[in-house]
Order: sequence, then C-alpha cells, then structure tokens
Amino acid sequence: MPKVKFIDLFAGLGGIRLGFEKSFNELGFETECVMTSEIKPYAVETLAKNFSHDYFVGDIFQVENEQIPDFDFLLGGFPCQAFSAAGNRYGFAETRGTLFFEIERILRDKNPYGFILENVEGLVKHDLENKNDKIGRTLSTILYKLKDELGYKVSWKVLDSIEFGLPQSRKRIFIVGTKDEKPNLTFSNKEFKPLKTILENGLETIKSDFTEKLFRHFEMEDLYGKSIKDKRGGDNNIHSWDIGIKGEVSDEQIILLNKLFKERRKKHWAEKIGIDWMDGMSLTLKQISTFHKNDNLKVLLDDLVKKGYLRFEHPKKLVREKTENGEKKFRVYDETKPKGYNIVTGKLSFEINKILDPNDIAPTLVATDVSRLAVPDNDGLRRLTIREGLRLFGYPEWYEIPVKETEAFDLLGNTVAVPVVEHVSKKLAEILLNSEYIDRLNKKEEGFLIN
Repeated sequence: MPKVKFIDLFAGLGGIRLGFEKSFNELGFETECVMTSEIKPYAVETLAKNFSHDYFVGDIFQVENEQIPDFDFLLGGFPCQAFSAAGNRYGFAETRGTLFFEIERILRDKNPYGFILENVEGLVKHDLENKNDKIGRTLSTILYKLKDELGYKVSWKVLDSIEFGLPQSRKRIFIVGTKDEKPNLTFSNKEFKPLKTILENGLETIKSDFTEKLFRHFEMEDLYGKSIKDKRGGDNNIHSWDIGIKGEVSDEQIILLNKLFKERRKKHWAEKIGIDWMDGMSLTLKQISTFHKNDNLKVLLDDLVKKGYLRFEHPKKLVREKTENGEKKFRVYDETKPKGYNIVTGKLSFEINKILDPNDIAPTLVATDVSRLAVPDNDGLRRLTIREGLRLFGYPEWYEIPVKETEAFDLLGNTVAVPVVEHVSKKLAEILLNSEYIDRLNKKEEGFLIN
C-alpha cells in the first residue's frame, strides 16, 4: 500500500493526527507527516515528546507556499476563538478568523487530494443573515471557497464525542473533502460510557477549609453533579452560603438569600427603582420587606454584608455614550438613588466550581475552568488528573503531556476527541482506496514522474 503524506496545522496535542494515522494505518496505508505547524511553546514540547517531526514550523502566516512539501491531506483544527459561543464571535473580522484563508491559500497552491478541518459547533450559525437559516455566512463562505473555488467534494457534520464511547459531550463541526467523492459522515454505531470508566482511584484528595465545609453540610453522593457558584442555578447548584464559605449563616438567612437571589432579577423592580433592567439589582430594606417578613430583617441583612454574601450599594444605571465606532453602553452607580442589598456573585473564585458525577458524563471541557472541576475518590474530592483528561478525549495510554498542569489543561481544553477523528478519517481512507489517485501514489512509490 502506498504512503500517504499529510500536514498538520494548528496541531495542538496532535489529536487529529492521531486519529488520522490510526484509521489510515488500519486500512493498510503507510502515513508520513511532512510538516507540523504550532505556535504554543508547551504544545510544541508535547508534540516533540509524542511524535517524530522532520519538519516543524511555527506561525503559518510566516510560511511561504514554496516552503511547504507536497502532501496528500491537510489536517487543521483551526483556532476556535473567533467562532466560539464563549468568545466574541467576530469571525473573519478577527485575525484568528482569517486563519481559514491560510488554509485556503495552501489548498489552492498545493492542490492535495483531501482535508479534515475541525472547529467549534458555534461556527455553524456564526453570522446568521436570517434567524431561520440553517447555517451562517461564515460557514457559507468556507464551503463556497472549498467547493466552488477549489473544486472539492465537501461534507460537514456536527459530531458529539459522547456517541463515540467517551464520557464527555463535546460537539464539534468537521468539514471534510476529497477530489473524488463527497464523504458520508453518518454514524450509527453509537456507544455510551459513564465517567467512572476513565477515572483513576485511590489518589490523594483535597484537604482544605473549602472541602471541610462542603462535607460538613453534604454527604458525598449528594454532591454528585452539583455546581458551586453564586449565580443562577436550580437543584443542581450549591451557593456559597449553603456551605458557609464566608461564614456560617442561619436557616433564616439562607431562605432570605435565596429569595433575594430570584427577586433582584424581576423587571418590576427596575421600574420602581427608576433604572433600565439588569440581571441582578440592589434592593432596599423596604423593597426586601415586601417579600420577606422578619422583625430583625436589617440585622440579618447587615450580618450578610459583613460576612461578604451581600453588598450594600447604589443601583447601577445604564449609560449610553456615542463613540467613533458607534454607541457604547456601560453601567455606573447611580448615587441619586438609595442604597440597597445585592448578592456578591462569582464562579471562578471558588476552589471547586463543579463536582462531576461518576455515573454520568463530564461537561464539555474548556480551558478556562477545567482546573476547578472535582471528582469523587473514595471519601474525598480531587481534581481531574492529566491522564483522566487525556482519556476523556480518547488519547492512548502511551501519550504523555510533559508540561505543567495549567498548560496541560489549556491544551486539553482545546483538543479534539480522537475517536471522532478516527471515524471521519476512515471515511476518507475508504474513498482513497477506491480512487484513481491511489494509482498515482503507487506510481510515485515506484519512482515514476507524474505530471
């Protein structure tokens, strides 16, 4: 079987490469990575630890077409910040959004047989022209370039890692194409596994004032699947006052806080205060007394201010300011209005912000908060290990991340689910097996010059 050459752009941990090589190797192809592009130093260190690289380049903007060896497939999980719902969604208007055009440049000049592109699900409806459109203008532009201008037979599909035997729901769009046939990305052999199938056991747990307070108020199994944040949340949310993080409070104060938490969002208070509505307004003693009756209400509230659960502050008014780039909106305290009591909100300030349920799946891991996820281990809680993080994405046991933990989880939060890439790659390999292009590869192996 002939050798298939590929380039790996925005390589990260090399997850697309892993899935691609495994599927092609299983169908008898030899594979060779002829160029890898990555700019994060700790990603480069990790790639060097796990793969052999004959040709490593940094910023793809700086790589000329003439510097790129000939190849058969382009792999690219191009950076997602420009398209993610967690980012600013600027698309091609942001520099990183234009990285697709670097991919287009290379495909146009090198004319390989096929490609695999991966991005966040938010790419699908980015920059919608009409709310009922199936896809947005950004994806439409990408597909137009690949199909109409470059001549590829292209498919795209959002695939969820949970359907591929991984205990994490991670939806990503895959855009794939070949010169001969539109790949069919349909997947029916779905396999589901709970988180406990990838967890290690008997490791050191967190011993802190935070976890001590947690277990003082809750049994272990009652913590499964709970978030810990002073923001909106239903039955699966624990607030700081539920466990006395800033100081123990009475049952009466917990009832009061929970009421205030909901009331401060109601639109009629904005009318009464005389400000534009916002999600969380300070309410005066008199206003709070309309929904919570207690002879010592002020004492209860002032105690919660002292302990840091509440702030005593003026309401915030909306200010509109005209600038060269249009209207700018922001909030400032309105000192003409009486002070009121407001919840001190926060999420990332807590040592742990979510406890995973071993019988369920993990949420989509993102780089910003993965270090604050906790898992049960015997009678305690601990953070996810790097090995468990790798297993959540289907990386093989031999794979190692040699950098510090914060850098490792940053890489994991931006990587791909390897089994999903295997599925996509297998579809491409099967098309290649039955194509005329494979004859060209065979002749190249035999030393013939092909025009």
